[in-house]
Amino acid sequence: MRPPILLLKEGTEDSQGKSQLLSNITACQAVVEAVRTTLGPRGMDKLIVDSRGTATISNDGATIMKISDIIHPAAKTLVDIAKSQDAEVGDGTTSVVLLAGEFLKQVKPYVEEGVHPRIIIKALRKALKIAQDRIDQIAFKMKFNNDEEYRTFLQKCAATALNSKLIHQEKEFFSKIAVDAVLLLDELLPLNMIGIKKVQGGGLQDSQLITGVSFKKTFSYAGFEMQPKHYKSPKIALLNIELELKAERSNAEVRVNTVEEFQKVVDTEWNILYEKLEHIYKSGAQVVLSKLPIGDVATQYFADRDMFCAGRVVDEDLKRTMKACGGVIVATTYDLNDSVLGKCESFEEKQIGGDRFNVFSGCPNAKACTIILRGGGEHLLDETERSLHDAIMIVRRTVKNDSIVAGGGAIEMELSKVLRDYSRSIAGKEQLIVAAIAKSLEIIPRQLCDNAGFDATNILNKLRQKHAQGGEAFGVDINREHVVDNFENCVWEPVIIKKNALAAAIEAACLILSVDQTIKNPKSGGGEEQQPGRGRGRPM
Repeated sequence: MRPPILLLKEGTEDSQGKSQLLSNITACQAVVEAVRTTLGPRGMDKLIVDSRGTATISNDGATIMKISDIIHPAAKTLVDIAKSQDAEVGDGTTSVVLLAGEFLKQVKPYVEEGVHPRIIIKALRKALKIAQDRIDQIAFKMKFNNDEEYRTFLQKCAATALNSKLIHQEKEFFSKIAVDAVLLLDELLPLNMIGIKKVQGGGLQDSQLITGVSFKKTFSYAGFEMQPKHYKSPKIALLNIELELKAERSNAEVRVNTVEEFQKVVDTEWNILYEKLEHIYKSGAQVVLSKLPIGDVATQYFADRDMFCAGRVVDEDLKRTMKACGGVIVATTYDLNDSVLGKCESFEEKQIGGDRFNVFSGCPNAKACTIILRGGGEHLLDETERSLHDAIMIVRRTVKNDSIVAGGGAIEMELSKVLRDYSRSIAGKEQLIVAAIAKSLEIIPRQLCDNAGFDATNILNKLRQKHAQGGEAFGVDINREHVVDNFENCVWEPVIIKKNALAAAIEAACLILSVDQTIKNPKSGGGEEQQPGRGRGRPM
């Protein structure tokens, strides 16, 4: 008898075949159940508390997936597609997870019956191509006679994204802010040139868009209030230098024999600081920003010379100021000249709520803006920021690609009808798989109805009838518990959201179906017991 061959370390979990594939599909369905109820305008919110006790209230699919500490290796695939959808498009994160989970749920019976995963994957890819071709056919490319029409169109796309958010009551207000913010940027539409700052207090309607770079006033020393708070066309010095007298480190040692020698050490330290300050003053800079602290001596020095200074500026804000106003962040005060100094049309310090903000407007190098969000509580402000980020991403994508389709489950019902018709024209096992995918697409309008408390079966029957009669834009009417032409109802979504979500969901389903073996290595240190040492950490 041959001895058994051990390939894997003792304690390694090895599962393969149909059972582990079904286990992976079940794990993905569990993830879908967690985010299913957050879809749409009537979606519910989730309260998640992380390991540090920080609570987050959100109905954003990507946020919920990121914060939830999912450890199942196959289920993590759904977390990845939610993150990629959020990074690429900004919206549709719940939809993409729902679609991927539903595709797997509908093909699960065929896996149990012994249909080879490769046949299912081939059918999924074919269905994806048909669906994307159909989206291109029915996509509507908007034409505009003037800027006002274009702006209104973008606001409607942003409002559709905000419909399902916690702040949907203020969607008109925030969609306008999102559109204004994106249209202020240059052609590349860099997202990092839009700063979002949160100030507790006031109402959501007190939020405002500031043209230019703005950031919260940093910690300041005595003498700060004597500095001017408004400049016209100032020069801006951006530094990475400490401008304060530092206490010696605890392990530093200076030995002196006389008081005069000690005085020389002190004088030298002061002279070094004053030399730096003089270089900055002679450069012509009127506003001095530094990533490192600016001490009380430097603050008073600048105040005496009608200069403004701010130390401990957050790295992100300093870089945004550099990109917007020009100039270079320097680590020395030597060679400070006009080529490394930034410029803007005006600088002022404004009071917003309980905080003061430094505002740079008329930035020549790049167009930038800052959104100041106001609200009652920290959780509300955090969720408002996430919602506004989604709306801004949608507007950015729509500016680059202005083709749209009807939302509210309309496009999914149309694709479902097309795939169902196609499945009847082919023979073999693929027919069943494509029909299952067609049924899967109905999960979006079905879930919209379930989350709103409607009779999903009744509304889906009406939608099937409308789409069979050629009403390709008919979707769920959340307000009247009926079906409606969502194109005329101004429920619009950019084509890229739908194409990206479908492609990501199909790829995730194909990836999970193509795994036929899962090997889990034992945790490090869990295999062998540690031998006791001889004491004091010494080995035996």
